[in-house]
Amino acid sequence: MRLADWPGMDLDSALGKEWLETNGIGGFASSTIVGLNTRRYHGLLVAATHPPVGRMVLLSKLEETLIVSGERFELSANQYPGLVHPQGNLYLEEFRLDPFPVFVYQAGGVTIEKRIFLVQGENTVVVEYEVLTPSACQLEIRPLIAFRDYHSLTHRNDSLNAQFETAPQCVTIAPYSGVPALHFAHNAASVDATGNWYFDFCYRLEEERGLDAREDLFNPFILKFDLTNTRSAAVIGSTSERSIFQVAELRKQEIARRASIRNAAPVADAFVRDLTAAADQFIVKRGDLQTVIAGYHWFSDWGRDTMIALPGLTLATGRFEIAKNILRTFAGAVDRGMLPNRWPDAGETPEYNTADATLWFFEAAGALARYSGDYSFVFEHLRDVLNSIIDWHLRGTRFCIHVNDRGLLECGEPGSHLTWMDVKIGDYAVTPRKGMPVEIEALWYNALCTMEDFAVRRNDAAASQKFGAMAARAKESFDELFWNEGAGCLFDVVDGEIRDASIRPNQIFSVSLTHPILTGERAARVLERVERDLLTPRGLRSLSKDDPQYRPHYQGPPWDRDNAYHQGTVWSWLLGPFVTSYLRVHDHSAPAREKAEAWLRGFEEHLREAGLGQISEIFDGDAPHTPRGCIAQAWSVGEILRALVEDVLGQRPGVQNVAHSSQNELASI
Repeated sequence: MRLADWPGMDLDSALGKEWLETNGIGGFASSTIVGLNTRRYHGLLVAATHPPVGRMVLLSKLEETLIVSGERFELSANQYPGLVHPQGNLYLEEFRLDPFPVFVYQAGGVTIEKRIFLVQGENTVVVEYEVLTPSACQLEIRPLIAFRDYHSLTHRNDSLNAQFETAPQCVTIAPYSGVPALHFAHNAASVDATGNWYFDFCYRLEEERGLDAREDLFNPFILKFDLTNTRSAAVIGSTSERSIFQVAELRKQEIARRASIRNAAPVADAFVRDLTAAADQFIVKRGDLQTVIAGYHWFSDWGRDTMIALPGLTLATGRFEIAKNILRTFAGAVDRGMLPNRWPDAGETPEYNTADATLWFFEAAGALARYSGDYSFVFEHLRDVLNSIIDWHLRGTRFCIHVNDRGLLECGEPGSHLTWMDVKIGDYAVTPRKGMPVEIEALWYNALCTMEDFAVRRNDAAASQKFGAMAARAKESFDELFWNEGAGCLFDVVDGEIRDASIRPNQIFSVSLTHPILTGERAARVLERVERDLLTPRGLRSLSKDDPQYRPHYQGPPWDRDNAYHQGTVWSWLLGPFVTSYLRVHDHSAPAREKAEAWLRGFEEHLREAGLGQISEIFDGDAPHTPRGCIAQAWSVGEILRALVEDVLGQRPGVQNVAHSSQNELASI
């Protein structure tokens, strides 16, 4: 992926393209393709101090000056109030992902290449420079440090300790107590102390979002390199002590790791391989197990997002052991029959405030069993938790989540927001959806059918009969309560006598889940309505354009954005269940597969549009559907990948996979 692929690139266009490096423990590095930081979340080392959370921007950037025959060329670029300075973007000839960010500059007759990558499993960034045209030249590098929570900004302060320690080819700075020290391994010829503050960096995307957007950064020292003979310079910034002599080996290991991930893609298809590589960036360690970062730059691991993304990120890509680790992580955190919705960034107690994350857990567990054939794992590690979840829902748990006398799941208290449409502004829930949301009923039915399947696998006739009867009762009530004949689709929420007829995408799950609660002619009519009112080239709108509450654009200050988030904004992850439903209704016919493939492959160009190599969280409801929100979202990648592999390319579970255990072995667990 090269800068030349975008002819006529101007600065504004370049600032809309961002690169992302991740380290497998929640940390990351990110900026724009010209190195101008436009977000508070941009930085060369955003370290996960309590993996995968506790993220801090330690190293914001490196200011670089190339000196040729005494003339100084500033390669950096920064936004200050009213101007960009310096304008190193004018010297940038090429940007590419190869496989990590590579920048090629030309200045003073010298061509110099910069490479950036993170080391897996640790908070370490490697930055390399190589002169491609032999010449007498020098390079000066000024690290700019922040040492602050990645949601915050820092300003000049007297509490910063400007002192640093030097050792052969290493500089260490610990500017504040209680945070990790940062070690700079280097091959510089000399290190000069500075102790300067750089003032008033402006982050334009934060300004657009109506948030604080000014920051001061500190420069403790200058690294000076003579590239006349060596032609190469390198800096390793890390919370661990590293040797500069490890650079080549670290680079070799990272290239090999990424190649192995791409080569293990389930299909020899360039787009599938790109998505497989993108999927890997969300899988991170949590303790001895693993979890999923919901999105970069600002999300931690969320239960709902993890369960929805898991089939695409790990099962469609054949990474079954990772899927098992993730399921065990969340199974161990279930409390009162609820999956945690979110682990806070500061590492506090998980939040239990969702009705759907727990039900998606059943879908993920069933998908693992079908893909891997390893029902033994489900019965040994998940069965008791799954049974306890059903029991808690029958007798009632937090937020009045309980099974009512019609066998359906009710949820919600005044002011609560328990579904994926969960925006709350103070005490105001934008889409409260109290009562019986349509997708919650579809997920509840699917969970009961999944438990019935597991009972059959275990030859447990009593459990099979129990869950089968509960599922039948739920479906009967659903058919009676949710069909909106006038609109030819489903009500979005039923709450007593209130029927919410808003045309939203939530009804698609009644058709798309493994055990659909809606089939036949009604399923076809739902699909037709969703396609007509909600489908866009970037996914499904969260509300019909004909609704008076429809918001065409997601932009502006927090209040405006929050009110648009689920009121028309397009969500790319919803294209996955839509494609599954579409092919199911059309019996996976060749014309239907061709159409579905075109929808999914429309995201190939998007991989070069915003977060390079990734799929954005959301898009404007109106054309041209500008990408918004996170530049990389787990369920966006997971669902596009799953639908492409499973539904379009036909690599569906339960066909080529063979169970690892016999029926007798399963029954003995």
